[in-house]
Amino acid sequence: MTKWLEDWFGSEYYSLLYKHRDCDEAKLFLDNLFAFLKIPSGSSVLDCGCGKGRHSIYLNEKGFEVTGIDISEKSILEAKRSEKENLTFYVHDMRNLFRINYYDLALNLFTSFGYFEKDHENDKSIKATASAIKKHGWFVLDFMNAEKEIRELIPQEKCQTGEITFDIKRCTDQNFIIKEITVSDKGKTYSYRERVKKYNRNDLEKFFSQNKLEVVNIFGDYNLAPFKKETSERLILIGRKI
Repeated sequence: MTKWLEDWFGSEYYSLLYKHRDCDEAKLFLDNLFAFLKIPSGSSVLDCGCGKGRHSIYLNEKGFEVTGIDISEKSILEAKRSEKENLTFYVHDMRNLFRINYYDLALNLFTSFGYFEKDHENDKSIKATASAIKKHGWFVLDFMNAEKEIRELIPQEKCQTGEITFDIKRCTDQNFIIKEITVSDKGKTYSYRERVKKYNRNDLEKFFSQNKLEVVNIFGDYNLAPFKKETSERLILIGRKI
């Protein structure tokens, strides 16, 4: 079941399609977040679903001890090129335990959650992450605002990056928001799928509470504005381990 995750997120086309993601915006979010939580320099951070490590690398440059984990071997191979003191990367399925009571803060950023088929599998990833942080440590889950995404869903679009064409079709079923991606590159065609569970605020709060995480704040964007179901771009939960 996880093969599509490894194939898509580890592919060069994933990076190309999402290259518009603003690195400055991501850094601003992390700066805002760490200032708000008053995380002292030198604290230990677990970056779940770290991809090729750009956020882990930035946090390490800011003086934090960072571990990045991701299910994609290809992504971790690239991330490992940046390893140094206090910055390490591992191929790891976030549903499985990874260290116990070790980190001051755990991050799951940019909708790196909700990809597994069953609710109990997604719950396992919350449980494993909660187990990795110390008592009173922080867990930040940055998810899409699924209700807004569904209302504003674009059924089909085409994107061009150089000579590579992406044909993207979006739909929903009972449980998922689904994206079918067809890539045309040098006369060859490749097909990928991306799908994310349609979790709302209540769903995520339930995951937190059943894993002994107290929801302290809920934000709706990377400037840490309050969450509003109708208009917020993001659904960002700040939890503290009880």
